Amino acid sequence: MDYKAAGVDVEKGDLFVEKIKAFIKDTYTESVKSGVGGFAALYEIDEDRYLAAGTDGVGTKVKLAQELGIHDTIGQDLVGMCVNDVVCTGARPLFFLDYLATGKLDLEVHAGLVEGIARACKEVKCALIGGETAEMPGVYEDGVYDLAGFCVGEVSREAWLGPDKVQVGDTLVGLRSSGFHSNGYSLVRKLVSDHETELKRELLVPTRLYVNQVQRLLRTQRQNVHGIAHITGGGFHNIPRMNEALRYELTTLPGPEHRTRAMNTIVERSKLSLESLFETFNMGIGLVIACGAPDLLLRELELMGEEPLVLGRVTAGTGLKLG
Repeated sequence: MDYKAAGVDVEKGDLFVEKIKAFIKDTYTESVKSGVGGFAALYEIDEDRYLAAGTDGVGTKVKLAQELGIHDTIGQDLVGMCVNDVVCTGARPLFFLDYLATGKLDLEVHAGLVEGIARACKEVKCALIGGETAEMPGVYEDGVYDLAGFCVGEVSREAWLGPDKVQVGDTLVGLRSSGFHSNGYSLVRKLVSDHETELKRELLVPTRLYVNQVQRLLRTQRQNVHGIAHITGGGFHNIPRMNEALRYELTTLPGPEHRTRAMNTIVERSKLSLESLFETFNMGIGLVIACGAPDLLLRELELMGEEPLVLGRVTAGTGLKLG
């Protein structure tokens, strides 16, 4: 079974983005410096500063949370999917807003959701300044909810990790994920039996928050960090989004030892080709950094307790090459 058979048509999603780009761009003013296609949009607020904005949800991973009755971790997934995108621009996340839609408000369950969001925001020093709770009977059944998040950060013009910062010869370094994060779950759920409660619990482990690691790198090695890619929907095909005019050759791919037991179980059951796996899942890598001096970067990451993996390098050309 592949992602499309599970109900998610990635190609159609890409076509949808292309279809709407024209009338989205028609709304842009001169202050919009980066819009659709990047990890986060950039909006100029003065001659030296940009706001970086991103929005996301947690996909069908919410179904696992609802099946297991575990609601206090999915909020971290929501925050992670947004703030991890925003830091790819070099920005520091400033504030976050959430949107919760449900059929009927449940005080205990939904307070737990928001508590999880707040806890994750606090960890990355991002203020949860507001949100919206929508009761929508007739749209959502009782016990069903969905989440969306919105994050805004700030970055100076000089510190912005624009496409021009990535260079031929840069080394690509990956940071481990805690699981599939919040992508691929329409397929993942098809590969798990109803009675496999422990496996479901392992698959509910929340998305890693990379904000503090990135902020430390940008303080200590700003000139060494040339680009950052958040590995979400589309898997490793997110890497070229750093600069689509260059080629990204991955000579070392993460193996089973770089993934959780639950991830390896799903990978084995999927029977997908290597290429399909890496365009569907993060395969154990949640963030990729393009840098000029890998030894310096690796040393700093190891001091943080990370186990970075050198994946490959940036070359002339375009696209992504696996292996």
